[in-house]
Amino acid sequence: MNDLGKLVPPEIESKLHSHGRFGVAFGDRFFVLLLVGLIWVGPAFVDSRFVYAFFIWDFLVVLAWLADLSRLPEPEQLTLKRSWRSSLALSLLGDVDLRLTNSSATDVQATTVDAVPLQLRNEPATVVMKAGAKREATGSYRIRPTQRGDAKVGDCYVRYQSAFRIAERWARAPLEQTLRIYPDLEEAKRQSIYLLRSKQIVTEKRHSRVRGIGREFESLREYQPGDEYRDICWTAAARRGKLVTRVYQIERSQTVWIVIDAGRLMRARIGDFSKLDYAVNSALSLAQVALYSGDRVGLVAYGRRIRQNLPAAKGSVQLRCLIDQLSLVQEETSEADHLQMAGRLLTDQKRRSLIVWLTDLAETAMTPEVVDAASMMMPRHLVLFVVVGQPDLRNLAAKVPKNESEMYHVAAAQEMVHRRELLLARLRERGALPLEVNFGNISPLLVNAYLQIKERNQL
Repeated sequence: MNDLGKLVPPEIESKLHSHGRFGVAFGDRFFVLLLVGLIWVGPAFVDSRFVYAFFIWDFLVVLAWLADLSRLPEPEQLTLKRSWRSSLALSLLGDVDLRLTNSSATDVQATTVDAVPLQLRNEPATVVMKAGAKREATGSYRIRPTQRGDAKVGDCYVRYQSAFRIAERWARAPLEQTLRIYPDLEEAKRQSIYLLRSKQIVTEKRHSRVRGIGREFESLREYQPGDEYRDICWTAAARRGKLVTRVYQIERSQTVWIVIDAGRLMRARIGDFSKLDYAVNSALSLAQVALYSGDRVGLVAYGRRIRQNLPAAKGSVQLRCLIDQLSLVQEETSEADHLQMAGRLLTDQKRRSLIVWLTDLAETAMTPEVVDAASMMMPRHLVLFVVVGQPDLRNLAAKVPKNESEMYHVAAAQEMVHRRELLLARLRERGALPLEVNFGNISPLLVNAYLQIKERNQL
């Protein structure tokens, strides 16, 4: 993730334009001065001539408003720029800077309201700035993305006044932007630091020169008793006049497919985020480690139909593509079609690969469809079947009931936990690698499982 700076949204700036029917309004001090004029009402009950003083005062206040309005710069003399300090990532705090440039000869005090969607901030983004004549002023506000995907930021609305604050102008800066909110990039960075460096590098160095285990060609040598006949290179043997055997080494570049279930079961909320959010974050962590190890990584996210399908590849460009595609993975309200996804992946991926399947199990008396779909893939591929667990379910199952009502709840939870364990045990018997994880530690457990598969050469 050395190129995360490229994920930062671009700066955008624009001159202000008049907003509203007239684009002008009364400042707060205008109304204060009008209230001060009410002091003439009392004497007017004694002498009616004081009524003229009341109207003369109001007339002077209006003249003061017109004089102050004439001093205010035109909207085109002000420029507003919006800039982002960092990339937008799920649940990570970020800052947005607003810079107001005043090219007029009058000091202004501006109140800006940025049209930020609820995906970034749950309250209006209001910033107050004071820009001197021929000077700039900068303000900022904080955001915290709560949903991945594309977010549309609208225009910025500005009300500005002079130092007298009797009159004010209303303006608008057309700063519309469509931004992409990515998964938790910091979590992926943390996993790569303490997992990849401490374990994966050592594993790759240890296996890089082991001969006779994998199926990647390494060299030729003279035939020795015990060599398999299928490894004999007959063309080389014909040239040399003696049997020659191909020597293989462990494949340094293998294929890893990350499969994400985006059906209704992954809509379940755990804290502030859904199961799908945690699954996407862990998928990004795994993708970064696998790509750094030299493996090819592909992505499939599906609901009733396949939503994202990124062919397997390797390199930094693939990582950027994965980040973009993972940002767009959204949960659906309907049940996912697991069999359709399995059939599509079996068609696209002929060679044996590692399938990392992030999903959940439906609570049904029948065998869940996702288990049947995983069983379809096991004869050809190695399936790491990751179930995003529900921590409150296991806590309830371990609880000691205090009354009859709690006893029924605990019994139901224990039955559900037992059934999930039976399903995972059945997958294990068929050759899969089932793993049930809680939302708080999906990433480290998932990456560790991948590293163990690489270390043991299970693929």
